[in-house]
Amino acid sequence: MRKRDIVLKISEETGIKQVVVKDVVQRTFDTILGILKKEGRIEIRNFGVFQVKKRKKRIGRNPKTGQVIPVPERRSVVFKPGLEMKTKIK
Repeated sequence: MRKRDIVLKISEETGIKQVVVKDVVQRTFDTILGILKKEGRIEIRNFGVFQVKKRKKRIGRNPKTGQVIPVPERRSVVFKPGLEMKTKIK
C-alpha cells in the first residue's frame, strides 16, 4: 500500500476531499519525522513506538570479492508494535 492508497481510503470513508486528506497525511508523516530527528523516540498509544537507534561500526565483507570493508556507525529507525496492533494482526 502506498501513501496515495491511504489518502484514497480515508477520503472515501470520510467524504473529505483528497487534497485535504493528502495534506493531513503528509503533515502527520513530517511531524513524526521531525520528532524522531529531535527527540529520537515517539510513542503512539495502541499503535507502537518508533525509535532511533545507533548501529555500531563493524567490519563487513564483499560477498563477491571477499574484500574486508569497514562499515561506519549509523542511525536507523526501529518500530515496535503496540499490544493492540499485535492482537489485531494475529
